[in-house]
Amino acid sequence: QSELVQLLDIPLQPLRDALRVLEAEGVLTIHSRSGIQFLKPDLELARSTYQFRSIIERAAARAFAETAELDKIEAMAKAHHKIMKEIETKGFDSHMLEKLEALEQQLHGGMIAALRNPLIETTARRLKNYVTLIRLERLITQPLALRTLREHLEIIDACAQRDADRAEAAVAAHFQAALQRILGML
Repeated sequence: QSELVQLLDIPLQPLRDALRVLEAEGVLTIHSRSGIQFLKPDLELARSTYQFRSIIERAAARAFAETAELDKIEAMAKAHHKIMKEIETKGFDSHMLEKLEALEQQLHGGMIAALRNPLIETTARRLKNYVTLIRLERLITQPLALRTLREHLEIIDACAQRDADRAEAAVAAHFQAALQRILGML
């Protein structure tokens, strides 16, 4: 912890508080006097995380397709098309990765919010932490980014058509494809 205090230039108590939160979230284990052990992303963590996300977000996609404001859905579609065009013309770099992450949060966070359930929102945030760990060693390339965006657009299009069955199926397909991409990396 003292090394982290120096590295991050923060006081010890806020660091300890943050580490306790991460430990409660299952992201790390604090071993007194011997260090901090971060959760190692492996096949089981990836499979479990994406399976759980799929269960939650299939219901969320249905709710979003049935209740989301059409202008919000259209704005998501436009944002996805815009970044796709940017990636195709300018390539994929860390700036584009930030934009992709923002779109990811906008879509998945928007669907989760459609359920209006604080317990699910808390669980979804925890799962997002696991996804972040799983993706740490994953290189996002231009083809992978474009594939993800096309999968998102399938979900968005189904929601725009108010087709809850198709939205649910598109989310399931998206998570299955994402898990396959992760497995190729592990």
